[in-house]
Amino acid sequence: MNPSCNLFLIGPTGAGKTSIGRQLAAHYGLPFIDLDQEIERMTGVSIATIFDIEGEAGFRRRERAMLEECSGRRGVLLASGAGVVLDPVNRRTLVERGYVIWLQATVPVQLQRLTLDTSRPLLADVDRQQKLEAMAAVRTSLYEEIADLTVSPAADNEGVVAASERCLALLERHWNRQAA
Repeated sequence: MNPSCNLFLIGPTGAGKTSIGRQLAAHYGLPFIDLDQEIERMTGVSIATIFDIEGEAGFRRRERAMLEECSGRRGVLLASGAGVVLDPVNRRTLVERGYVIWLQATVPVQLQRLTLDTSRPLLADVDRQQKLEAMAAVRTSLYEEIADLTVSPAADNEGVVAASERCLALLERHWNRQAA
């Protein structure tokens, strides 16, 4: 939605939503919300524990409720989880309540960034490349469907600051920021 007072980041696992989101939030003076971290804060347990106890369906219910709450705030930058777009209600919520930025990342970049990450339940005990490719096959069109702005994949070695600066340059040209 443009104009909007909210910025919402979507994209695959390892695209940099949290890292870049913090930089953008600081630049614009917006409170930063990481949706997965909010779920963990409210439940008092990790996302992995939620998956273990309630399965992916239970996690997705919690994710929808937390998105509904957090996206209803005005003047925030929200970094979503990679799978938030799987739910049509979530897609509608994102489109109606904020300016949606799709941070793209190739599977090789995701693999590189997630090498040491053991906290993601959907990537545990599986062939990560195959799983990331399968997730991309399902999610890419959903990201594209709701994105107001697409930020192309970064160079393999691009740092957070450079990626954030690329995003800022695009936002300055395309985001019609509305007062909170």
